[in-house]
Amino acid sequence: MSTLLKNDILNLSVAERILLVEDIWDSVVEVPESVELSESDKTELNERLALYHQDPDTGSPWGMVKERIKKNYGV
Repeated sequence: MSTLLKNDILNLSVAERILLVEDIWDSVVEVPESVELSESDKTELNERLALYHQDPDTGSPWGMVKERIKKNYGV
């Protein structure tokens, strides 16, 4: 694996940096057991999940949100 330096990253366009972050995130979610959540994180997620269950039609699906981001930021 090659080493990315901060200057290499800053020389990328914003769209390319967003794609890099997406790639990094995708690599993290491939091993969810390695991500530890604090108790406050767990509490927050449980509260959000409970709100979703109260009204599942509120908000937007991830696919729509992702498309809006791509459209608005030229990704």
